Amino acid sequence: MTCSPIIPACGRRIRLLPVVATLGLASLLLADSARAQQELPEALRKVFQAGVAAEKAGHLDEAEEAFLSVVRQGGNVAFVHHNLGTVYQQRGDQVRAIAEFREAIRLQPQFAAPHILLGASLLATRRFPEAVRELERATELAPREPAAHLELAKAYELAGNPVGVVNQYRILCALAPRDPEYTYQLGQAYLNLSQWCLGEIRRLAPHSSRMYESIAEALLGLGQTDRAIHFFQRAAQADPKLPGIHLALAQIYLEQNRTREAQREIAQELDLVPESVVAKALQERIASRQGQDAVR
Repeated sequence: MTCSPIIPACGRRIRLLPVVATLGLASLLLADSARAQQELPEALRKVFQAGVAAEKAGHLDEAEEAFLSVVRQGGNVAFVHHNLGTVYQQRGDQVRAIAEFREAIRLQPQFAAPHILLGASLLATRRFPEAVRELERATELAPREPAAHLELAKAYELAGNPVGVVNQYRILCALAPRDPEYTYQLGQAYLNLSQWCLGEIRRLAPHSSRMYESIAEALLGLGQTDRAIHFFQRAAQADPKLPGIHLALAQIYLEQNRTREAQREIAQELDLVPESVVAKALQERIASRQGQDAVR
């Protein structure tokens, strides 16, 4: 399956650049903000707080000047560079945002928030492998932080790793089992993974039994039963020992009241998997139908 780097197979547009408020990083930022302000002299602390207030109010120029002033006067701490990065990120200046987030990480490597936002900026500049590395590190530092897993899921999707996307949404569902959005996104991730798997089968083994089986199931879903039967039969020819094919054919034949063919197929299925409860139950249904037909 070939995916666009911006719009994945399911048609969902990935929002590349969330800001701090929408990322839900408050739990990570509060402790670091308090710690950072304790590291600053009283005069610089007031300047920093003014910058935070300006950023919250959307006055990005004032916020930038305040944070730069703190740095110029000796307040070279991770959280100040982090906040500078968020200002630049909100402006769409990814180059400067990336530089500030990297400096925050250099000064405080265990600070998870700049790893997350650095990942978001790297995604916005299509530097997917770098984004994945930063966001994987963020999930190591803050394994219970949903924002880290959300951004990593986006990175995996853009990098063409559908298995990784599924894993991140499974983690998110475990962190917030009552959140319907995570459950929905997990379902979408499984759908994408299924499509990717079919694409890989088509690429690697276009004439395999699994490829024919997949085509047959799709045709059956579209109501094209005769064509589905044809491809199930091709699947059985490609791999006579593959369980499930004869079972599917037996079910179709039974629905069409072709009990003789159904009996033949279910017998072949039970030769392959004699312990199959489903096949045994279907065999009983076929025998019952044959008995009813004989009475008539």
